[in-house]
Amino acid sequence: MGRSFSDAGDSSGAFSECNSDRSGEFSSSGSPTSTGSGGGGGGAAALHRFLLSCATDYSDEVVGSLIENLKSPSASLELKRRAAMELRLLAKHNPENRLKIARAGAVCPLVSLLSHSDPILQENGVTAILNLSLCDENKDLIVAAGAIKPLVRSLKTGTSAARENAACALLRLSQIEEHKIAIGRSGAIPHLVNLLESGGPRGKKDASTALYSLCSTKENKIRAVQAGIVRPLLDLIADPESSMVDKAAYVLFAVIGVPEGRAAAVEEGGIPVLVEIIEVGTQRQKEIAAASLLLICEESVHCRATVAREGAIPPLVALSQSGTSRAKQKAEALIALLRQPRTATVGGGKGRSGERAD
Repeated sequence: MGRSFSDAGDSSGAFSECNSDRSGEFSSSGSPTSTGSGGGGGGAAALHRFLLSCATDYSDEVVGSLIENLKSPSASLELKRRAAMELRLLAKHNPENRLKIARAGAVCPLVSLLSHSDPILQENGVTAILNLSLCDENKDLIVAAGAIKPLVRSLKTGTSAARENAACALLRLSQIEEHKIAIGRSGAIPHLVNLLESGGPRGKKDASTALYSLCSTKENKIRAVQAGIVRPLLDLIADPESSMVDKAAYVLFAVIGVPEGRAAAVEEGGIPVLVEIIEVGTQRQKEIAAASLLLICEESVHCRATVAREGAIPPLVALSQSGTSRAKQKAEALIALLRQPRTATVGGGKGRSGERAD
């Protein structure tokens, strides 16, 4: 994503694996996608041949014909499935095709598929929109076609692949700043939190990346806290086997940028979790954990006492001596706070680190 919060360090490494399009054409047996070619037993072979052919340039006539098949009320369900799948694959494998398909008028008919009762059509429609959204020039066009609300519905009720790809598509659209609030107001955040909590490994990664992007605005941070994001984030941070520690830690840092987020993190037992990360985490994890604890402690003498009781000072001292330059800075600032007299006057909330102006 390449987006970092000023006091969180560079988050691009934590989220870099979400940059590639992963449309999942070869799903496990039984998924709607596995029969999406409509070819019965020969569907996989036909799909493989088509994937190889996607490297070639497709004419405007071919693209136009596929779009007409989607729009035609007389076209069979099988024909519509095939057209949606081919557009989806063309958009995935050839960047030039993304512009060509959008300019040919495919966006509106593809958006209409997001509300279709057929799960195969819906899944292919969601993934086609995701693949088109990889092109920055298409993002405004997709939003203007009314894609946000049906993407949110797919995120809520679609197949596993549709939910994951809807999360990815919303992430792509949120990379245009003015779309963030519209996506937040559409009700996407509670469903992304649900995917973060109950989805598979890929779903959790996609949800965390989308939430990180959306939570660069104060309004969406508050929505995420209200949706209960803090508990699943802390669970992921506390579980090194989840492969989600870095991502969850960055999202947590985003939401504790508002008072509601800091309160939730403390209430949900976040301080011991963050202290443990400073003790046993990687260098990046220690850095973001120290930045998060500093943000939590800046305005709360009570939180400082809790952090000190959890034994944070020895690992913070070690971090101040051997961490990155940013980690050393955060560790030293937090140590200074923890060593202040407990009766020290706490300043107001203006200008605290980590809070970005929205």
